Amino acid sequence: MAKVPVRFTLNDAEVALFVDPGANLLDVLRRGAGDLTPKHGCGQGTCGACTVRIGGEVHLACLTLAEAAEGQRIETTGGLANGAELHPLQRAFMDGFAAQCGFCTAGMLMAAKTLLDRSPNPSRDEVAEAISGNLCRCTGYEPIIDAILTAAAQMQGRAVG
Repeated sequence: MAKVPVRFTLNDAEVALFVDPGANLLDVLRRGAGDLTPKHGCGQGTCGACTVRIGGEVHLACLTLAEAAEGQRIETTGGLANGAELHPLQRAFMDGFAAQCGFCTAGMLMAAKTLLDRSPNPSRDEVAEAISGNLCRCTGYEPIIDAILTAAAQMQGRAVG
């Protein structure tokens, strides 16, 4: 079967690859583009570890065909930091011990960034809803929700407390 060309922007870098027809975006990002930040979890769209943003919207990379990325802007946690300066979400996750094993963290961060882009001052319930597609076995979710609320407050210049 002949490979098909796919071009997209990955975290502000232009990417052009030849992919197998029907290849999923997760494999193409990890193996083809070398971005290992989206994780391979369940491979069935259940866990959220592979969550990326395509055009600012949350997508499960394991269920997204690579050809669907043609011409799109894809964001992963690999593009959150500005050089050595962590994104406020990354800093809040680190400071609030919201990442234990870290396997779910990439997906949680992408879901949280999407929420904060839309709703800079979310309620606790809105945060819980936004991350509901991401499974975590370690934290019980409370440190993750707290970290997202902390980042939201910091990004709005509000006191955290």
